[in-house]
Amino acid sequence: MEQELLKLIENKGSQSWHQLALRANELLGTNFHGESLRDKYRRSLQHKKHLMKSIKDQVAGDIESSHTKHDSTELTKKYKKALETIDNLQTTLDSFRAVKPISTYRIEPQKKSGTNEAVAVVLASDQHIEERVRPEDVNQKNEYNLSISKQRQEEFFRGALRLTEVCGKDVQINTMVFALLGDFITNDIHEEFPEITELPPVKAVIECQNRLASGIEFLLKNSKLNLVIPCHSGNHARTTEKTRNATEAGHSLEYFMYHQLANHFRGEKRVKFLISESYHSYLEVLGLTIRFHHGHNIRYGGGIGGLTIPVNKAIAQWNKLRWADLDCFGHFHQRIDGGNFLANGSLIGFNAFALSIKAGFEEPSQTFFLVDKKRGRTCVWPILFKQNPACRN
Repeated sequence: MEQELLKLIENKGSQSWHQLALRANELLGTNFHGESLRDKYRRSLQHKKHLMKSIKDQVAGDIESSHTKHDSTELTKKYKKALETIDNLQTTLDSFRAVKPISTYRIEPQKKSGTNEAVAVVLASDQHIEERVRPEDVNQKNEYNLSISKQRQEEFFRGALRLTEVCGKDVQINTMVFALLGDFITNDIHEEFPEITELPPVKAVIECQNRLASGIEFLLKNSKLNLVIPCHSGNHARTTEKTRNATEAGHSLEYFMYHQLANHFRGEKRVKFLISESYHSYLEVLGLTIRFHHGHNIRYGGGIGGLTIPVNKAIAQWNKLRWADLDCFGHFHQRIDGGNFLANGSLIGFNAFALSIKAGFEEPSQTFFLVDKKRGRTCVWPILFKQNPACRN
């Protein structure tokens, strides 16, 4: 009878409380007055408000107690997972807040006037080290996994040094700009990604930073080069569901990784990290102004004209704010020399996503180019990698 009475009250409409009491007495055999029904309605509202406040307080209490309660019988599995995610994100956020930015500087010629000099520039991006690509998923065009990604990364460092040595036979090269432009991991930002990745995000970042540190040590040990390392976060390593603009760096696992690397090499005088907090960073190399970024702020819908048209539109707008002679970015897994821009390829190469969007096949590659003191940007070469013989190119 209680539920039926409350239902009558909720459907009161324009009836007066006296009319409602008469109807309730007729239907339910009760003996209510209008005022007593109104009081009962108010008590019901107060009870609901108290219940909602109690639920809100319980959620806050559950978050606090989840650190110590490993076997809580009061929470569902999904609720436990949500609490763990909130706690992990808060810990990551606290770590980011403790990191301080690094200031930039100019690279000046080291040789006297009349002696030619150049700077080698290497672009590293879109390596997705923990993602798995099975040959059968891409018509036997590619294969990729943790082992292959490590092999390709090692080939990448050897190739970058080899090309620098080749160019160094004709011109003095004292510095390499080794640009880390993001998307070194795939992460689990989409529902399907945990099914195609071989490491969870944090372990993937740790593996990647160890490999990059090994590569930097390889360059230092096998050359006399000074290394300038601009760093940009990609869109894959974020800890948020959607990409953010003003606070992107603060929600990026790669931003944290770059600071870990900078701390590891803090005592090495030949290494300088330039970790960007904004979408762009600028570096003047022997008179050539280069603008670095990951590339995900270029809006490309796969239209007629390909990537060139949206890139040039974006560059025209950015140059109104600050001029750059050359833009270097990744993100699109396409290696393109557009004259005023260089789009980097990818280490992972062709995958199921590329197949689904009808992207043209492209072998895995990264980019090497030279900035000459007298001639500006000169040679642009791909760094290519060995393929599984079973894959048909």
